[in-house]
Amino acid sequence: MIHFDVTNLKKQKEMLDKQISEDDFWQDNKKALQIVNKANNIKEKIDEYYSLETNLKSLEEMFYLLKEEDDLQMHQLISDEIIDLEKKMHLFETAVLLSSKFDNCNAIMELHPGAGGTESQDWAEMLYRMYVRYAEQHHFKIQPLDYQVGEEAGIKSVSFIIKGKNAYGLLKSEKGVHRLVRISPFDASGRRHTSFASVEVTPEINDDINLEISEKDLKIDTYRSSGAGGQNVNKTESAIRIKHIPTGIVVSCQNERSQIQNREIAMNILKSRLLILKEQERQKELLQIRGEQKNIEWGNQIRSYVFCPYTMVKDHRSLYETNNVSAIMDGQLDELILSYLKWEVKNAK
Repeated sequence: MIHFDVTNLKKQKEMLDKQISEDDFWQDNKKALQIVNKANNIKEKIDEYYSLETNLKSLEEMFYLLKEEDDLQMHQLISDEIIDLEKKMHLFETAVLLSSKFDNCNAIMELHPGAGGTESQDWAEMLYRMYVRYAEQHHFKIQPLDYQVGEEAGIKSVSFIIKGKNAYGLLKSEKGVHRLVRISPFDASGRRHTSFASVEVTPEINDDINLEISEKDLKIDTYRSSGAGGQNVNKTESAIRIKHIPTGIVVSCQNERSQIQNREIAMNILKSRLLILKEQERQKELLQIRGEQKNIEWGNQIRSYVFCPYTMVKDHRSLYETNNVSAIMDGQLDELILSYLKWEVKNAK
């Protein structure tokens, strides 16, 4: 387990508790709630630390008992306890690494295929399935926003929100270009193909976003939804596409039947992205918060997925790699995410 300074964290908790106990603490509800949430998050980490420490001591005592009497049932019990403790330590280690400003937000995700037509569109859909599986395994909620079906297979683009504790902090590791090498199912000659798709991840910030957007800076289009959404979703032009002209940011939403609802969701996402840009400009943290914008092509990938002639998934930042491609594509991303978070902390300036 990583080094954890519980003493320093306890001091932070004490300082926050003093602020909470002040008579005028609740005069600014928004600020007060932020402090309370921060105090609760710190308390959770402290409590989990001591719980893990207690479990470790309990395991040590069990080992001593095992030395005195070699018991098969005790062997099995210790083995089960070790497996359970390893899982808890993994979760704790990940939680400790999530300390950036937006880590506790929901994650707005967008996937776009690179050049290559059907190949890349199919790859984008495979990545979408991977993230859906990851969300399901962690009991996160998925809110679809926009889904554009590919001409022959796959998708032209997809956007969605993954909602859950620390969703953005966990999934920010995914932003960038993803590269696939495989024998193409669309090539009659059975040749090997390389495909690319980009993933963008933005925190959803919807707590009273105080940001004015001029109507003259917006280009708003309506269109008929193309994805699944019930009997009436495709009959009217309820889908919304909003372009912020000064920045070039484009946001689409077609999930709700009402054009008003889709517009509200799209505007909130647009405000979140503009707020992030404003934060980046003020703190000069462009690469840390949103990630460097790169072409969707060779040499710019953050991660490679190789299906043939061998199997491997490799993250080019943390250098973590595994040959269990099927597990990764089935949404088992925890080790990849943890390796990225460690790399991020190590490389933070």
